[in-house]
Amino acid sequence: MTIDSTPLSKPRQLFVSVIRWFDSWAGLEQMGTCTKAARVDWLRCLPLFAVHAMCLGVIWVGWSWTAVAVCIALYWVRMFAITGWYHRYFAHRSFKTSRWCQLAFAVLGASATERGPLWWAGNHRQHHRFSDQEDDPHSPITRGFLWAHIGWITSRVHYAPKLKLVQDLVKYPELRFLDRFDTLVPTLLGTAMFFLGVALEHFAPSLGTTGPQMLIWGYFISTTLLLHGTFTINSLTHLIGRKRYVTGDESRNHWLLAIITMGEGWHNNHHYYQPSSRMGFYWWEIDLSYYVLVMMSWLGLVWDLTPVPEHVRESGRIGVGTAA
Repeated sequence: MTIDSTPLSKPRQLFVSVIRWFDSWAGLEQMGTCTKAARVDWLRCLPLFAVHAMCLGVIWVGWSWTAVAVCIALYWVRMFAITGWYHRYFAHRSFKTSRWCQLAFAVLGASATERGPLWWAGNHRQHHRFSDQEDDPHSPITRGFLWAHIGWITSRVHYAPKLKLVQDLVKYPELRFLDRFDTLVPTLLGTAMFFLGVALEHFAPSLGTTGPQMLIWGYFISTTLLLHGTFTINSLTHLIGRKRYVTGDESRNHWLLAIITMGEGWHNNHHYYQPSSRMGFYWWEIDLSYYVLVMMSWLGLVWDLTPVPEHVRESGRIGVGTAA
């Protein structure tokens, strides 16, 4: 794709920022021209801020065990879609699957509100190319914790999908559609949560939930927890934990982050041997996403999971590093 270097006028820039709430590829020709990486596009980011602000709605809607259970369930299901699929499949192609299964989990991953599969995979591949260097999109070493955790996704320079890095994925029109209209699936999920609550209030009033309550817990609170859970891998796993292998960066392993992210906390392992479907290299390193992928392989939904060869796992060790 040819990038148009002509900058947008201020009024058109504001207009395009709003359009990107619905069509994230709007003005794609100019998105690659911004050089002010730390500049926040406040208008474009309003939906992200709104997701966080809506969590305060719990003050008015209260809670129920049903709403909390749905919140927790959607956290784990969508965490797997991000860690097992957006990361291990779309970014690293560490196993194979059918086209329909690819689409199903691309949709589920899109519901996590972490943008589309092409954008996610492209930025992650960029991260590995330049880990903890100046061109790393989210290094806490070069730009600090807050930037790595959430600041980078609010800057204009990172809105454009890095299509040149995901040519193996761009060929699928359904993935391009999900990436371009990346707010569609989250909007449908939020709507579904509201009407689920309405239906439960009508047909099972003993559960004590309502449409607004289910919307707040099932979408807004669950999504906010999910966002910051996955963001810890960009920020904290380059600051705290143990370094087992020489990787040329500050990636580290941390057992607690591995629990809350279904295995992603074994980040130093991953940076050492990126092709693996498994982040927890040893039996005591809990990697829930890998266990689910193995069960899916038994059902024939995925296959050719890339293992960690023993000689690879046992080489390159640097012993005990910083205590977790």
